Amino acid sequence: MTRTPARALLAVIAAAGTLTTAGCANEAILHKVTTAPSPSAVRTPAAHASPAAAPVLTPAQAQSALITDADLGAPWTPTQGTATWRDSLLKAKTNIPDCQRLLDALYADELLGTPATTQAVTTLDDPDDEAQLRYQVAAFPQSDVNRALDWLRTLPQKCANFTATTTRSGTRTIQVTEATLPEVGDAREALHLTLTGTTPEGDQSTLTLDTAAVRVGDDTITLTNGGLGTVPADAMQQAVQTGAQRLTDVQKQGRVQV
Repeated sequence: MTRTPARALLAVIAAAGTLTTAGCANEAILHKVTTAPSPSAVRTPAAHASPAAAPVLTPAQAQSALITDADLGAPWTPTQGTATWRDSLLKAKTNIPDCQRLLDALYADELLGTPATTQAVTTLDDPDDEAQLRYQVAAFPQSDVNRALDWLRTLPQKCANFTATTTRSGTRTIQVTEATLPEVGDAREALHLTLTGTTPEGDQSTLTLDTAAVRVGDDTITLTNGGLGTVPADAMQQAVQTGAQRLTDVQKQGRVQV
């Protein structure tokens, strides 16, 4: 008896099994591709949370962090208007870039640049010494403040003595020295300037100017105290000492996340 038909039959059965297995596999693949997973099975990658912006003072908090004339005592009073020497003496030109930047910052009342967010300002007058003190609380990025303080620190060398031409009072000889501040805040710098020249009437006059910047956490204090008479250094020191403590107390009351 021949075995060829049996072998042929086994070959046919094996081939059919292979086709069936392949068909099932293809069907499974097709099912996997065409059948969408249920919503509960979908896992979306967690979004990376962006770093929270630094919290800042509210306008009301910045206002409450300002000093007042009562903090400095007599003869300081609320201002009666912009000091006459501001336009006549601080609006000036020089050919030394860093010194020009300093004059522009003093004239614009932006020692650290334009505030990034909240700010509050007060101005006080000392009529006895023809002085005016401008005090500001504002928020800046810490890196910007630190760069500005580093720059201010170089000015007693870069701008120790230079001349500038004012728009109304001729040429002024300007001296810049480092000023002393109490150890307040996280970083600080202060300058003492004298601007000496002759008035259009031929009289000798000197504008004395103290200016300072203090960083307290994420907020800053800047002030400028200038006058044509005597400008006692203790006014700036007292303002910074009182103001830094007041700003610290306000910061503890809570801040706004932006």
